[in-house]
Amino acid sequence: MKRIIALLLSVLTLTAILCACDQRQNTENQAPAATSAATADEKSAEKTELVVFAAASMTETLENLKTTYQAAHPDIKITYNFDSSGTLKTQIEEGAVCDLFISAAQKQMNGLEEGGYIDSSTRIDLLENKVALCVAENSKSGIQSYEDMKAHLENGDILMAIGNEDVPVGQYTQKIFAYYGLEESALKNKGVLTYGSNVKEVTTQVSEGTVDCGIIYQTDAFSAKLKVADTADEKMCGQVIYPAAVLSKTAHAAEAKEFLRFLQTEEASKVFEEVGFTPLLK
Repeated sequence: MKRIIALLLSVLTLTAILCACDQRQNTENQAPAATSAATADEKSAEKTELVVFAAASMTETLENLKTTYQAAHPDIKITYNFDSSGTLKTQIEEGAVCDLFISAAQKQMNGLEEGGYIDSSTRIDLLENKVALCVAENSKSGIQSYEDMKAHLENGDILMAIGNEDVPVGQYTQKIFAYYGLEESALKNKGVLTYGSNVKEVTTQVSEGTVDCGIIYQTDAFSAKLKVADTADEKMCGQVIYPAAVLSKTAHAAEAKEFLRFLQTEEASKVFEEVGFTPLLK
């Protein structure tokens, strides 16, 4: 009997040792995965989110540059908000989180500077664009210039898309109308104008052929592969300058300044030039 009891105790002891070894091995096998997951979470938590408000006409180029910049700066996550410069200005004034603002005109940036919303020491003129008259592919108007546009608008035989008066592309259009002696209110009453709340909406109307022509930026015409009939010169609507500045209340001033410096590099300039922008600082 004693020998049987001793044998049973030996078996139980061996079983306990084997179970302990298996448990230890499982714990060791799981440890790297747990550590890896924790490391990934830590890296994600360490990323700085940079919020950039930019004119809708910069959508394609800035998305392109975002990929390049984040690859070289894995600690930075860039989040964009694209819309008309007027809408973005209002959002900033209402307290929206924003680290860097790029406007399609000086007016909106001037307003924010006067209100103390931007760090004036960081303000620069980043790019120049052109205001383009684009013709829809299915249009039979034969428009080839702004002079043709004027004649057709006066005759009332076309439908034209333009930006609202509170967005830069609409404000540039108003100057072009004034240059050619056209009254927007009279054209609106005649039913020859449709509107867009930003340049992308105007571009879409021309692309879809719901209008005969529209006034947008040269860069949007390039991105949408639209036919440019004419571009406005400085005497018609002034220079189309895109200013940029870091916000005064940003929590990420250093990161925002670094990204703004990147937008002035030769690498970024090439991307801007490819779609029709003219970099002002290199």
